[in-house]
Amino acid sequence: MIINILPDMNLHGGSIEDVEINVLPEVIPPSIVDPLNDLISQIAKGALHDSAERCDAPKCHPETRVAVQDEVYSWIINEDPDPAQKMLKIKWVTGPAGTGKSAIMGSVANTCKQGGVFAVTFFFASYASPDRRRKTAFIPTLAYQLTEHLPALKDPVAQAIRDKPLLFKKTLRVQMEELILAPLRRVTVESGHQGVMLIDGLDECEAEQYFDPRASSCTRESIVRTKDDDQLEILEVLRELSLDPAFPFRIVIASRPERVFREFFNNESHKSSFAPPLILDEKYNPNADIALFLQAKFSEIRRHNNLSPSWPSPDLLATLLKQASGQFIYAATVIRYLKTSRDGNLHTLLNWVLNVKPTSAGSNPFSHLDAIYTHILQSASKPTLAVKWLWIIKGEIPDWYGLFSSMSSIPAAFLVNLLLQTDEGDAGQRLTGMLSEVTPAEVP
Repeated sequence: MIINILPDMNLHGGSIEDVEINVLPEVIPPSIVDPLNDLISQIAKGALHDSAERCDAPKCHPETRVAVQDEVYSWIINEDPDPAQKMLKIKWVTGPAGTGKSAIMGSVANTCKQGGVFAVTFFFASYASPDRRRKTAFIPTLAYQLTEHLPALKDPVAQAIRDKPLLFKKTLRVQMEELILAPLRRVTVESGHQGVMLIDGLDECEAEQYFDPRASSCTRESIVRTKDDDQLEILEVLRELSLDPAFPFRIVIASRPERVFREFFNNESHKSSFAPPLILDEKYNPNADIALFLQAKFSEIRRHNNLSPSWPSPDLLATLLKQASGQFIYAATVIRYLKTSRDGNLHTLLNWVLNVKPTSAGSNPFSHLDAIYTHILQSASKPTLAVKWLWIIKGEIPDWYGLFSSMSSIPAAFLVNLLLQTDEGDAGQRLTGMLSEVTPAEVP
């Protein structure tokens, strides 16, 4: 409120009863009370495919993963003449770590933008800001993007937030109904208006805890959520969304083939509501893409270092391709190691990579990659301390959980630095030479 004291009053010698006070309603600028500002405050800005936070995100190298990108994009834009197939609005893209899922999803998002197909995106990431690691911002972020693409949704979404001030504290199902489905039912989406939701890295979504798991309680085990709980909640909400007639768009979900996803997409009770999954395997000839990537990257390295165009030889490239075992992450790690290592000349480094052998034989496609990482760690001056630094970077606190147990979040970097380093600059020294392990990879 605004209290207005009339200016012609003589307060000298008077009493409080002589003061006339007018209480006027406070005028609040419309922008301050706009519910859409509340929506914006709840979104995960870094989860958008073109966000500044994702400027170093993995990208498909030109001319690679073309077949996969084409299949996903074709499914998004092409209406199936079969009415039964037309209703299948969810497609699962899956493959092990390092098969380029995030790069593919980012490239598809860019292709959609270029083709005039609006793409609502959410890129989960275990290494990124907290709102990209949890479900809290998931529905608000999708709803915000829908209002940007369909301005007619802004008023009903704003009204939903105005009517239910605690909406952002509700379950994902309630938020989805109020912020997405109910507004869509109140507007007319033009026939043929193409759009897609691209949800990447859902397997990296962490559990949202509503109680302190460290608190003393006899029922603690029954209230601690796992990441599977939240991932399944998101999957179920997306399925409900896809089945509602008011939702006209398609949904692509990319994740590793972890148990919760295999069981969800293979569940006989609703398996028929999903489009056939896209499994990143030999069908898409990853070796051809990896070979293109290696040739392009070695060409860059040769130009930068004035090396002979005959290096590396076709035999060396063939060995690298074989050791990759169809895994893009191996090729990307080798190239990043060659570019960042300070331990020797490029010929020596490449020969070392080719000669590192797995400690155990078997069919593990990541055995050569594991061997490279193991050797890099063992080559550090203090391997145990180097591993602790990597744990910290990943967001884990080994050995000192009791020391930091009273803190509600991971301690500040300077505290960890004081705990680990013995001399100034220790962190840089320990991590030098391990950049290939702690920096994002460019995936072919």
